Formats: sequence, structure tokens, C-alpha cells
Amino acid sequence: MASVSMHWRGGMLFHSRTPSGHDVFMDSSPEVGGYDSAARPMEHFILSLAGCTGMDVIVILDKMKLLDKIKCFKLDIDYERAKEHPKVYTWIKLVYTFEVEEGVPRDKIERAIKLSQDRYCSVSAMLKKAVEDFSYEIVIEEVPPKE
Repeated sequence: MASVSMHWRGGMLFHSRTPSGHDVFMDSSPEVGGYDSAARPMEHFILSLAGCTGMDVIVILDKMKLLDKIKCFKLDIDYERAKEHPKVYTWIKLVYTFEVEEGVPRDKIERAIKLSQDRYCSVSAMLKKAVEDFSYEIVIEEVPPKE
């Protein structure tokens, strides 16, 4: 069993220390009593999705011996939340964008993302059970190798 504690620091500011020993703060806007000093809980949540699948993809590409051919990797997430409470995510689209050296097999990158989405990323797995429309897109641009 694992556990974590969160401590109220006034207003809407909360602090916790993760099991790995890192400090995390959450806050809200002044309109609802916050100080606007930290990310909101749902912002942390969507960033957790980006971090989970992004790290998976990097590990898988490294095992495929392709990481040195990846010049840039960016992950954008478009999303929409319900208008009424609870304001859950109603659709999420991830856009994986890569700049790679010429000749990197597209199917390898697609496989790395598919493995993350279908097997490894626990945040994606949880969200797919709750979000009405969950999808992703892959954009790959080849760039000449630097000499």
C-alpha cells in the first residue's frame, strides 16, 4: 500500500511531498480564494498524462536504439472539459511531434507510441475509461543530419 499526505497552507494553497521525496504545490485563482501561486489540480492531471506517455516513448525509442536520431520531441495535448461540475475531461487529443534524422523508420516511432498507449501508460489507461473521446496523432518531420 502507498500513501501521500497533502497539507493546507492557507487560502486554496496545498502542499504535499511525493513518495519519491519531491514537493508539489497546488493552488487556485484569487476569484475562488487562491493565491495563483501554483498549478491547478486538473493541470497537474493533464501534465501527468503528458509525462507518463512521453517518458514511455523515450524509453522505448532508446531500447530501439533510435534516441540519438531524434532531434526534437514535443507532445501537445488538446482537451476539453465539461461545462458543469464535475468538470471532467470530455475529449483529449495528444499530438506527438518529432524531428528526426532522415531515414528513421516511421513505423518504429508509431510502435513506440502504440506500446505506450496500449500497454504501459497507466494515466492513459485510466483516462480512456472515463473520457468520451480520447485520440492521438503523430507528426514526423525529417531533418538532414548535422555535419
